[in-house]
Amino acid sequence: MEYKYAANMNFEDFSSSRVLYGHRGVTNFPVRLSQEIFRRCLEFSSKKKDIVLYDCCCGIGYMLTVLGFLNQDVIYSLIGSDINKELIEIAEKNLDLLSYNGIEKRIEELKALVEQYGKQSHKDALASANRLKELIVHEIHTEVFQADVFKLKYLPFKPDIIMADVPYGDMVDWQGAGEGVDNLLDSLYSLCEEHTIVGLCMNKKQKVISKRFKLLEKQNVGKRRFVILTKD
Repeated sequence: MEYKYAANMNFEDFSSSRVLYGHRGVTNFPVRLSQEIFRRCLEFSSKKKDIVLYDCCCGIGYMLTVLGFLNQDVIYSLIGSDINKELIEIAEKNLDLLSYNGIEKRIEELKALVEQYGKQSHKDALASANRLKELIVHEIHTEVFQADVFKLKYLPFKPDIIMADVPYGDMVDWQGAGEGVDNLLDSLYSLCEEHTIVGLCMNKKQKVISKRFKLLEKQNVGKRRFVILTKD
């Protein structure tokens, strides 16, 4: 796939458990691909700034946090939900890194580790944290809540873009009342505004058949496929 918006850069500052908090068994979404999908969604969106971005399967909030750092110019609010309470607690900590107080707290944690152990990995993480701090232009509103997306009937906010990495295979557990991309889209339909753009990434074996959404774009990337849709 040809990347139109996301440059091929060194994203090591976003490595899991470096500055951002990780969790055993959770696979983090590729930074460059998440940026590319977001920017392609933004291209289709009628709204170009003050974007409210929602991830309905946010896990530890990795993708939302990364996009918050990389898109300070257009994102107003980042909101995530997940059925797993333990992951939501980590997502809250990750999204807090987008605030001045949150990143300063993380810097102090890393300074303490450097002083205590003197490991190069801690020194590298501290340098990364300081670089991430410099990316913060304004404090993005962030919010996470525990929810089963298959049971959600209403959102107290209007999402401009919904993005999600659809769980699959044995990499993560797909917990919820239903499963499959079309079941997810059925649930998202009532949560979408007329202008909402939906970007989903999935395993190539998973297909979108739903007739309730109009396909705007689809691409295969390695073992993954992403689709961009809007309500039909």
